[in-house]
Amino acid sequence: MSREENEKRLAYLKNIVSRLPDKPGSYQFYDNDHTIIYVGKAKSLKSRVSSYFHTEVDRFKTKVLVSKIFDISYTVVNTEEDALLLENELIKKYNPRYNVLLKDGKTYPSICVTNEYLPRIFKTRTINKKWGTYFGPYSHVGSMHAMLELIRKIYRPRLCRQPMTKEGIEGRKYQLCLEYHIKNCGAPCVGKQSLENYQENIRQAKEILKGNTRLLLKEMRELMNDYAEKLMFEEAEEIKRKYLLIESFVSKSEVVSHTIDNVDVFSITNDEAVAYINYIHVSNGAINQSFTFEYKKKINECEEELLQLGIIEMRQRFKSDSKEIVVPFDPEMELAGVKFTIPKLGDKKTLLNLSEMNGKQYKFDRLKQAEKLNPEQKQVRLMKELQEKLGLPKIPYQIECFDNSNISGTDAVAACVVFKSMKPSKQDYKRYNIKTVVGPDDYASMKEVVFRRYKRLLEEEQPLPDLIVADGGKGQMEVIREVIQDKLNLDIPIAGLAKNDRHRTNELLYGFPPKVIGLKTDSELFHVLTQLQDEVHRFAITFHREKRSKRALHSELDDIKGIGPKTRETLLKEFKTVKKIKEADNKEIEKIIGKSKAEIVYRHFHE
Repeated sequence: MSREENEKRLAYLKNIVSRLPDKPGSYQFYDNDHTIIYVGKAKSLKSRVSSYFHTEVDRFKTKVLVSKIFDISYTVVNTEEDALLLENELIKKYNPRYNVLLKDGKTYPSICVTNEYLPRIFKTRTINKKWGTYFGPYSHVGSMHAMLELIRKIYRPRLCRQPMTKEGIEGRKYQLCLEYHIKNCGAPCVGKQSLENYQENIRQAKEILKGNTRLLLKEMRELMNDYAEKLMFEEAEEIKRKYLLIESFVSKSEVVSHTIDNVDVFSITNDEAVAYINYIHVSNGAINQSFTFEYKKKINECEEELLQLGIIEMRQRFKSDSKEIVVPFDPEMELAGVKFTIPKLGDKKTLLNLSEMNGKQYKFDRLKQAEKLNPEQKQVRLMKELQEKLGLPKIPYQIECFDNSNISGTDAVAACVVFKSMKPSKQDYKRYNIKTVVGPDDYASMKEVVFRRYKRLLEEEQPLPDLIVADGGKGQMEVIREVIQDKLNLDIPIAGLAKNDRHRTNELLYGFPPKVIGLKTDSELFHVLTQLQDEVHRFAITFHREKRSKRALHSELDDIKGIGPKTRETLLKEFKTVKKIKEADNKEIEKIIGKSKAEIVYRHFHE
């Protein structure tokens, strides 16, 4: 598009904006093919739409959207609530490119109570309101099966799919089936159970599905007492059986307070690309619905906008008529007859915390699922998290860590381990014998090793690490800094892992002077860093043990020129110790290894 064409496009759009009314409504943006690419809602159409064309708009994604707009249409409505509802319907109808994408590919099951003469109750993923009343959907299939099992135990609704009519029952058209004989059905089809009793059972089952168990238990308690007073003990016992089953089921539900009834709870959990909105419905203090929606962001939508969409979508989907909605912040919307509550304490705050916990868990599960399919995604996430925590100029792809090992200064060694993409790169590990330090001086040993390591990398023009982690606190960090910055004039970030009084790593340090970085010790990132620390410990100690073992196994026989390993082994096998070899005469040694070798050994010990 040429500059003149773009100016003409903007002039046309601004002309439309200038005529927009100052009323609530929904607006639609079109591309050059006249396809809807964005749907929005506003309290004031004129104010909201004109904001897209202000010169001070600095959000990149918004600028991209504006560059694609070639036409604008709008619909005026009476209230902000109507604007929200219209926006939601248009988004679902046209699925515009730049609107948040509701990721809801999975169809969750619901429970259907049919409109038949003898209603049935069953699970389904197909919704057709002509067939009956639907309860759900259930995001947790286990809880749905538990609900169906309870209803079948208590009320025994018919399980057959045969269409049944009043005329068919009166004309004795139907026959008893196996379900009656195994006591899974009361057989209303042949008159074994009255129509009134069957329909009352279905009514009570609906109350359970609605979550009105407290009112239902109250009714049953009153009826049980009435039967007992009339000496109808069998009927009272049957009511008691049902009562106990419902009470047992309700006791396993999440109950906060019986004073909280018919309340919706919403929370939002965010990251850069996706928002997770959790919905909980509470009836009579019990949670009877919990669901999490995933919204994929397109143009940096704020939390208020996303929460508004979630509230409208979920209340429509779950047919909620709650007059109170508990939220973490003001969603900046109005719904007729609905009160928004932002709790600070009490039972409603507990519910909000529970909703947030469910949202975070859903996010965590989705993340784990994605990382299981693509393991590299987890490593990139951890590297980005470390970069963000430390404020590094680039992602720390290569991380190196050093450690010393000695006993009272003897057999002093050091080790360097390398992690690439948050995983050990064992082919790059290095082991060092300390050459210039006498005695147990960890700082001097660290200086020597760090200098040798990076001087050689510079000489060989090998890639330098993106981060050096000191196995220790401020002292070790300062020693490494002196070598890296003062001697070698390198700019490599340096972090440290400090230990507490119990010699357990509990802090990540960074900067000069070093500062504690806020990082939970049970986080994945901290676990990777401690894995790096454990690996360098293991590698250094293993090298030190190998060196110490070699020295311990060294004997005076190793210093005799002309005597090889097999001869030494033969002598030790026969004489057991070097001392006995020294004390033996030439003829005794000659019998074991021959004249020429015996003479070499004897001369070594006696001349």
